[in-house]
Amino acid sequence: MTLKRLGSAWQPLVRRALLTLGAESLASSETIAAMSELCDQVVSWNLRINLTSARSPEQLVDLYVADAAVMAVHGLPGATSWVDVGSGAGAPGLSLALLSPDLSVTLVEPRAKRVAFLRTVGFSLVGDRARVVRGRSDQLLSDGWEMAVSRATLPPAQWLAEGTRLAQRGVWVLLGQAQAPSRPGWRLAADVSYHLPLTGVGRRALCFAPE
Repeated sequence: MTLKRLGSAWQPLVRRALLTLGAESLASSETIAAMSELCDQVVSWNLRINLTSARSPEQLVDLYVADAAVMAVHGLPGATSWVDVGSGAGAPGLSLALLSPDLSVTLVEPRAKRVAFLRTVGFSLVGDRARVVRGRSDQLLSDGWEMAVSRATLPPAQWLAEGTRLAQRGVWVLLGQAQAPSRPGWRLAADVSYHLPLTGVGRRALCFAPE
């Protein structure tokens, strides 16, 4: 199935996803419209470059809404500086910036075409709250952000080790079926099990904070 632009028809799917995840506080009309525009932009760019393997509107909305909404709801209060390593098509980092207007997010991505997407679409949707860096995590300075997240860029244990190098206050590890990692000096501050709201796939998000 080839994804198509849906315009305002994305909005009921985005709203349903947010409400199913218990993120009612994020489901303003402005935020839902912005998330819908993001989905349309992904569809347009996906015709030219390979951004996502999602093949249905439900899969695309789950990709952009679910993890970001869980982190926005359960994240550490007051942590406004985030880094998303291997941001790719902007999930979850760009979505986080849309769902939480007080956040600034650095989107780190090595591939030039995806960097072009992130810079163009990120600026159009959230302005300078989304900074795009072309590169890999090992090129980043230590302790440069309050929070760090990565979606499937590294195995969980490797990502936790790298995330704790980058972030001062917290690291999110997003899991499918993989075993939960651990890290000396860091405690598990949040453990959220959920299902992707429109496709039903099981998911788990862990937030680690310094002891």
